[in-house]
Amino acid sequence: MSINRTLIRTINKKFLTMKRKSVKLYTDNVIEAFYEAIRNNSLDRLHIPHSDVFYVRKAVEAHYGRPFTLEHVERAMKLEGWIEGERDIRPHSKKSN
Repeated sequence: MSINRTLIRTINKKFLTMKRKSVKLYTDNVIEAFYEAIRNNSLDRLHIPHSDVFYVRKAVEAHYGRPFTLEHVERAMKLEGWIEGERDIRPHSKKSN
């Protein structure tokens, strides 16, 4: 492989892929946060919640009649066993005393 191809592949891998560990920048203005991250060249630190979080938030807001932040809903979902990218919620593992 030529040096140019290797260099381009390295640059693409470094700048066009997002790392798994991201700083949680929670905001309900996701699109604004996305464009701000593009302007500041900080996409690697941007956390956009999974679409499940948006759906669950709407359902909980309809049920309780009050607003919830994306951060609150995502945290609650994870505490209940939700794992991003998996279809099923895993039940809590109970520790035996």
